[in-house]
Amino acid sequence: MKKMSGSTEANPTDRRSEWFVPKFGPAGFRSFVGLLFLPYTGMVLSFSVIGSMLAESVHWDRVLAIVLIYFLGLGIAAHALDALGSKGIKPWGTVFTKVQLWLLAVIALVLAYAIGIYYIVRYAPLLLSMALLEGFFVFAYNLEWFQGRFHTDRWFAFSWGLLPVLSGYIMQTNSISAGALALAVSMALFSLVEITASRPYKDLKRCIHTLRDEEKALMIRYEAILKSVSLGVILLGGGLLIWRVAG
Repeated sequence: MKKMSGSTEANPTDRRSEWFVPKFGPAGFRSFVGLLFLPYTGMVLSFSVIGSMLAESVHWDRVLAIVLIYFLGLGIAAHALDALGSKGIKPWGTVFTKVQLWLLAVIALVLAYAIGIYYIVRYAPLLLSMALLEGFFVFAYNLEWFQGRFHTDRWFAFSWGLLPVLSGYIMQTNSISAGALALAVSMALFSLVEITASRPYKDLKRCIHTLRDEEKALMIRYEAILKSVSLGVILLGGGLLIWRVAG
């Protein structure tokens, strides 16, 4: 990582003051954790768990595998590519070099697909369809291919809301059910709420030192929405997981 100054106030691209970034540790560590956008990554991991818990019989190694796949593919790779492909003000500014971001993305994707291919070949051939779709969106959405046509809120909800639920279910059953599809759509709507609140929140956050009182209050409300939605989804996934383990 490039050397970073200690002040975050003068640089609107320095996001170490975000609520999801730890307030302790070296600047490089804090920035890396911030790059993962853990509340949002946690939502996606929870979506894959929720889909997995719908199966009549749960294979726990596959639950761990699908969570690890999405952590690598979304948590690391997609966010690294987003930092590379964003137009205008980039997430984290110049904290990470292009080489570092590409290395993170490529290594994470190779590992994710290695795990996925193993389970596709042995247990869930239908998962290949999800792997191809997610592979397309991880580049088309985050690098804003096709003039940003796929970099929209609806495609975000589809790729990181609906598909993870179906992937979790397919990993367990190698099938798609009406119930799993309905739940996947509902989780996509939660993703839509998150991304809809996230965009104006980020715009306000970048200008925090020049905001009027009412604008600061609006930013705080958006932040409350983001915290509530992300924590609610994570608790839902965790609750279902506990229920299946205890049952």
